[in-house]
Amino acid sequence: MRYITDWHVHSKYSRACSKDLELPKIAEWCERKGINLVATGDWTHPKWFAHLEECLEEVREGIYRLKHEAQPLSPEGRGGSRRETEFMLVTEISQIYKKGEQTRRVHNLVWSPSLETCRKVNEELVARGFNIKSDGRPILGIDSEALYTILREIDERIIVIPAHAWTPWYAIFGSKSGFDSIKECFGEMSKYIYAIETGLSSDPHMNWQLSELDKVVLISNSDAHSPKNLAREANVFEFDVPPTYSDFVRVLREQDRNAFKYTIEFYPEEGKYHFDGCAADLFCCSPEESIRLGERCPKCKKKLTLGVHHRVEELSDRKAETVMDRKIPFKSIIPLAEIFAEIYEVGSTSSKKVQNAYRNLTNQIDELSLLLDAPIETIASISSEPMLGEAIRRMRAGEVYKQPGYDGVFGKIRVFGESKQKK
Repeated sequence: MRYITDWHVHSKYSRACSKDLELPKIAEWCERKGINLVATGDWTHPKWFAHLEECLEEVREGIYRLKHEAQPLSPEGRGGSRRETEFMLVTEISQIYKKGEQTRRVHNLVWSPSLETCRKVNEELVARGFNIKSDGRPILGIDSEALYTILREIDERIIVIPAHAWTPWYAIFGSKSGFDSIKECFGEMSKYIYAIETGLSSDPHMNWQLSELDKVVLISNSDAHSPKNLAREANVFEFDVPPTYSDFVRVLREQDRNAFKYTIEFYPEEGKYHFDGCAADLFCCSPEESIRLGERCPKCKKKLTLGVHHRVEELSDRKAETVMDRKIPFKSIIPLAEIFAEIYEVGSTSSKKVQNAYRNLTNQIDELSLLLDAPIETIASISSEPMLGEAIRRMRAGEVYKQPGYDGVFGKIRVFGESKQKK
């Protein structure tokens, strides 16, 4: 039984997030995307927590579904049997604090096994004077090791996973305010760090260059700020019976490759912090070029924002190829809407033509099945777009053109390159 999970999403109560991020709409998009289990996100926020209590019921230990009255209708015309979307209680917390004479900015995912445990955590945070009402992703002035200690005292089943581990500004290994090791960040609680989230601007192959990370498993999630961005990264498992919260924790803790089959990845060059650069001057460069320039923008002379690729190279201590056979593999995808936007030569995935094509096709087959599994002949038979099959073949083969992102600017991944090649 295949389970595809996305453990990092947000609600409408997080800053810069879509108002469509409510549980029934999230569930509807998960069916369209092909996600079996998704994070609730934002359970520290009082209004979102009330929404969770109102809409969710537990079906297995730590696994929830929408109550019958909150269930979305299946997309019209969807073929195949419907498997109801399941939820896990996972939220993101932002921490800003001083450690080692430096200001640290770290984002962490917190897994909770029950709504009752969430309630206890929220009560403890309020009792300690933290404001959990202002944002779905609350900002806490507390050390990561201290926070994890408090959480485990509330419920030892809670686990913490560093979020988007390499993002320059807000991450455990971030170039602007992070650490050089898990131990440096979490101290005595490091033994309970079972996984890190690689983030959109890095992939497992990059992370395999650090022997420091052999002790954890790598997971990938969408960090979706709108429903349409769900599943741009995800995790694929195989279980004989429907898994529980504890089953997922065990798989991560033991790095069980029999159950954890692979991760689904953004091409890291598309992430908005992959290369070094200066967004104000539209300047982007590789780590090697950045070092040659003294890490300063050649136009404005200000310090460049050092990207994920640079930071990984800085901390790496081996070649990834030396350990590939011992690691959980991955598959790189381009979101279906982006493929349609390239085929139709439009600048936005929100265009009416792209959205109509996307919905018509995902009414027949979910997006991840289409991108990962469907035979090219089948794609050609169900799609009215003759170039889609070839585009997906190229994506699967890694025959893509990459323009790296930098300093908050998303990169671009194309399957046809210049339009003349497509024609």
